[in-house]
Amino acid sequence: MTRAGYRGEILSLAHDPAEGPDALRHLADGLLVVEEGRVLARGAYAELAPCFPGLAVERLEGLIVPGLIDAHVHYPQLGRIASHGAQLLDWLERHIFPAEKAFADAGHAAGVAEAFLDELLRHGTTSALVFGTVHAASVDAFFAAAEARGLRMACGKVLMDLGPEGLRDSPEEARRESAELIRRWHGRARLTYAVTPRFALTSSDAQLAAAGALMAAFPGVLLHTHLAENTREIAEVAARFTDAADYLDVYDRFGLVTERSVFAHGVHLPERSCARLAESGAGIAVCPSSNFFLGSGMFDFEQAERHGVRLGLGSDIGAGTTLSLLHNAGLAYQAGLARGHALDPFRALWLATGGSARLLHIDHEVGMLAEGQEADFVVLDDKATPVMARRTAGASLAERLFALQVLGDDRAVRRTYVMGRCLWDRDGVQE
Repeated sequence: MTRAGYRGEILSLAHDPAEGPDALRHLADGLLVVEEGRVLARGAYAELAPCFPGLAVERLEGLIVPGLIDAHVHYPQLGRIASHGAQLLDWLERHIFPAEKAFADAGHAAGVAEAFLDELLRHGTTSALVFGTVHAASVDAFFAAAEARGLRMACGKVLMDLGPEGLRDSPEEARRESAELIRRWHGRARLTYAVTPRFALTSSDAQLAAAGALMAAFPGVLLHTHLAENTREIAEVAARFTDAADYLDVYDRFGLVTERSVFAHGVHLPERSCARLAESGAGIAVCPSSNFFLGSGMFDFEQAERHGVRLGLGSDIGAGTTLSLLHNAGLAYQAGLARGHALDPFRALWLATGGSARLLHIDHEVGMLAEGQEADFVVLDDKATPVMARRTAGASLAERLFALQVLGDDRAVRRTYVMGRCLWDRDGVQE
């Protein structure tokens, strides 16, 4: 039996602060007892330590929070982050589609998957919902790398029979290859499969129907796609699907709007779409860095909150400018404030932890650092830079957390733990 104790300041949220009071779970001097990769006990050090005599306890300097969970990210785009000069549709044609063609090579996919997971851990991200490419090998490579590290990850092969040459699969191929990948990976170790049509414009009606058939045949998988990101994209969807009430209705007609559906962006949503998202239990992965970088717009937090839409936080990359969910939380605040909504720093932390976990249907396992959950957690350093140290000296918990979100990035991640094992140490010592 492997048991270890970690002493330090512990912070998590029990539920979305927007849903009611008493969400905050804060221990100024806490103890986390981990056994066989799970949280056995959590409480004030003075009260809990006597219950575990002889326990080896390590003091962790910093703020201990649940592992960050990225609700929408494209691992094949790692090498195309910070690509200049276009909004969504032109940016895809100019930068992203050429890069994704290289993932027909399994060796290339494996190399990028390893580098990508290194970067996630360095940024404090322990779980993610990830786009592969149209190539089944891209998903095999990603899941193999994630399984080797013991990570809780979700991924799927992209479906896009209307994509460019070299990035097309037929509806039949999409259904067959996806089913094979689901049987091979879904539910294995800590892995989840996501049926992944890129977005409505890159799939024929027949392929969208195939995606719906996959969701019906494998009820435990997720649906992962894009929604209402860019005004030109929305106009082209409306021009093609003239009978649909709105963009979301296109997916709904093919059985793709369910409680297991995760839609990235949702920047420009009509009221009907928000009501339908809330009714179905589907949710939005908010990607503020990407929305700013591609000039797509700013997410309407007030609208989503009014309808009770489930939300998580995503980095997106390469449209996003950073894998840091801390930094994306700070940008989410800026996006909200521009529309008159001041995002609370505790709610921003929820979106990057328990909110994303709930969106990905893994909140029974991760996201709140609760007793019985898997011990994925991060140690944050609010003194990582001279400016941060000056800003947080003598500050309240809320002010320190907000400073971490606005000023923080990978430099503020001191350690990243997965199932109780340190997989990233800023000071260079990890398993």
